[in-house]
Amino acid sequence: MKHLNITVSGKVQGAYYRQSTLEIVNQLGLKGFVRNESNGNVYIEAEGTEKQLKKLVEWCKIGPPGANVADIKFTEGEIKNFFVFEIKK
Repeated sequence: MKHLNITVSGKVQGAYYRQSTLEIVNQLGLKGFVRNESNGNVYIEAEGTEKQLKKLVEWCKIGPPGANVADIKFTEGEIKNFFVFEIKK
């Protein structure tokens, strides 16, 4: 089990990025959350296997059809044992 902190920048708000992240994460079986940041970025914390997280990072680089991802940064973090994956306001 691993934990990733992911920050996605570019035109990612108002492009259904959070909802699309929720859908892809549910397919992959990950837990954690996604939220919009005040600076226009999208921030994700996700927990799962290395293989699951790698697939999420690959998806984040592209995002949903309406998004235009400029950059993605991710770091490993401390396991928080999330129970679900949710969209935070």
